[in-house]
Amino acid sequence: MVIKIIGAVLAIWLAFWLIGVLFKAVVWLLVAAAILTVGAAAYGAIKGKADRPRIGR
Repeated sequence: MVIKIIGAVLAIWLAFWLIGVLFKAVVWLLVAAAILTVGAAAYGAIKGKADRPRIGR
């Protein structure tokens, strides 16, 4: 009976640990994606101003 309780506690602990690791990984991926998106938008804004053709002039 004690072995079953220890096994259940261990399984629950392992599940929470795995969820925590996955959550941390997703947060870091979201941060990296946000930084890359802002960088790409800034690069496009800087490079796009000089190369944009003016229509009507």
